[in-house]
Amino acid sequence: MGVSGFIKGFKLLHRTKPRIRLHPYGYIQRRYFLDTKILNSSDSLLPVLIVGAGPVGLVLSVLLTKFGIKCTVLEKNKGFSKYPQAHFINNRTMEVFRKLDGLAEEIQRSQPPVDLWGKFIYCTSLTGSILGSVDHMHPQDFEKIVSPVSVAHFSQYKLTRLLVKLLENLGFGIHTLEGPDSLDHEPLRGGEILMGYECVSIDTTDECVTATVSFSKEGKLLMRKIQSKILIGADGAGSMVRKLVGIDLKGEKDLQKLVSVHFWSKDLGRYLLNERPGMLFFIFNTEVIGVIVAHDLTQGEFVLQIPFYPPQQNLEDFSPEICKKLILKLVGQELSDIDVIDIKPWVMHAEVAERFVCGNNQIMLCGDAAHRFPPAGGFGMNTGIQDAHNLAWKIASLLNGVAPTSILATYETERKPIAVFNTALSVQNFRAAMAVPATLGLDPTVANSVHQVINKGFGSILPSSMQKAILDGIFSIGRSQLSEFILNENNPLGSSRLAKLRHIFEEGKSLQLQFPAEDLGFSVSLNPCTGVRYLEGALVPDSDDVVPAPELPTGRRRDYVPCADPGSRLPHMKAKVLSNFPSEETISTLDLVSENKVEFLLIIAPMEESYNLAQAAFKVAEEYKVSTKVCILWPADSVTRVQPGSKAKLAPWKNYIDVIEVKRSLDSSSWWSTCQMTEQGAILVRPDEHIAWRSKSRVVGDLYSKMKIVFSTVLGFESMNS
Repeated sequence: MGVSGFIKGFKLLHRTKPRIRLHPYGYIQRRYFLDTKILNSSDSLLPVLIVGAGPVGLVLSVLLTKFGIKCTVLEKNKGFSKYPQAHFINNRTMEVFRKLDGLAEEIQRSQPPVDLWGKFIYCTSLTGSILGSVDHMHPQDFEKIVSPVSVAHFSQYKLTRLLVKLLENLGFGIHTLEGPDSLDHEPLRGGEILMGYECVSIDTTDECVTATVSFSKEGKLLMRKIQSKILIGADGAGSMVRKLVGIDLKGEKDLQKLVSVHFWSKDLGRYLLNERPGMLFFIFNTEVIGVIVAHDLTQGEFVLQIPFYPPQQNLEDFSPEICKKLILKLVGQELSDIDVIDIKPWVMHAEVAERFVCGNNQIMLCGDAAHRFPPAGGFGMNTGIQDAHNLAWKIASLLNGVAPTSILATYETERKPIAVFNTALSVQNFRAAMAVPATLGLDPTVANSVHQVINKGFGSILPSSMQKAILDGIFSIGRSQLSEFILNENNPLGSSRLAKLRHIFEEGKSLQLQFPAEDLGFSVSLNPCTGVRYLEGALVPDSDDVVPAPELPTGRRRDYVPCADPGSRLPHMKAKVLSNFPSEETISTLDLVSENKVEFLLIIAPMEESYNLAQAAFKVAEEYKVSTKVCILWPADSVTRVQPGSKAKLAPWKNYIDVIEVKRSLDSSSWWSTCQMTEQGAILVRPDEHIAWRSKSRVVGDLYSKMKIVFSTVLGFESMNS
């Protein structure tokens, strides 16, 4: 499937099955040869059960807890992973982390300085010739103009550690099967992370979801039933929840097979710190080709990614001793302290689940369970965490009685197109990465074709040892293109290739790290402003809004342009709270959205008609029992006193805040100009900082009726009546 197929080929599916009953106990019996026992417990009905204690499941549990929703997390592994895995945290995810009790600040304090990880370096070895380098950090990325926080480089296991600590501070307990805190017989009341429990069957009724989970204790396989109102599958790319509910993946399988080698070397870290600091090192020489990811140069933590071609190659070809030799060939000099920690084969896929929601809107897939991306661009974990951010306030609204179950269907409506687009963008970026070896005479598509011929063509009849010898021989011939004899400026062929390579780097056609327009603006539409935008879902489109054709990703970096269209992320601008005036302390407009409760935010200018609109919004919100705050945004330099008069205008309502915009410079655009609106307009912001509705200019007519339509549409009551 081509890149355009990801965008043009997907269909939003909202059909759900009324019941799911899947009990694959044969699966359990095949894995274990012991008697099983079903334990009865006096569990009450959990509001939410989250399967998977990776970053996505943990972030969702934090968000739900802060919104007052109890949840329990299951993890099939007995301990949290210590493998680095994902490591790039984009702007939007860092904005989410700003609201999680200082998590973003802790990451920024703990990560290496940006000068040590902003570059991708292409070389013949880590101590050899540099073929080129790309600095992916631009000065504006750290000026906090379009976002109050910057991107980060922080390994996934370190993030998991911080999230677990955060949950413990919120009252969660970590329960293992072997320790005294085991809960195998105890009722669950929310606030638990259960380690070593695997979901093996799911049964739904109109009232609840029943998950049967298995766990092994004292040599016996035990099973337990856990009932919840909502079940979330955040259990990774091989999601058991996805398999149990029968949801298929659509896209490209087996883009590439690789072996991942986690290793430590402080000597290598020190060398790179002093000589050529970077994040990714793409190494091409006559003996070996690989990519080394520098997770932490100061500590000397790395991951090597190397192509893998089974069945001619197997894991025995990547023993710790062999991996050390490969690393030394990539480094280009001796190292005495290489410590290989782990060796894992893995397969790169580009797939999206056909459904994100099923079972009467009771079961949802989140993160890698819903989409599997190539790692190019770091969209996997970031997209998953933003899935959780989208989903949390909707679950809380339903369980708090504010919204009907249809609110959960909007999770798929909004997030699936983003997953499809990000999958296509990741594939595009992966193809761009392959342009570098292709330019050097090592076209990966040729290598894959040769492998296919050996596997399925005439080579398949040959003995396995001969197949391996042929494959190794062909790859060795290919790598000879990287010899110093060919790859130098005095050789016409080498000079031409090096010139093409420089052009690729200069034009931004190699692997990219940052995509601001898709990060803060994961827009899937041909839109004049590249803002984060959902086209439909829990929002009210502009009356003149024409749904545009899907946009194909360019694979190039595009700068983010602020946008206030419905479905967009609220633009960032600095402001001062007038109750603190004349304090110099500033906040972001994103900080106006509550981090501890499900609350909508109405932003208006200090105008009579807008105050009247706010009064109407307060009345409707009270009827719907949904918390709403009004922000009166005053123009820069327009207020010199603490009490601007909003109290009298909004009485008897008290949930409001007066702020004054802070311009970067005298010629900077005002808030309303940035939003491409008049100051007579208004913006209603959802609890996830996305715009639910806006009026570009003054709202005319019956303000109460207008706001009632807005809230009923966003919360999902309008769809029930249609």
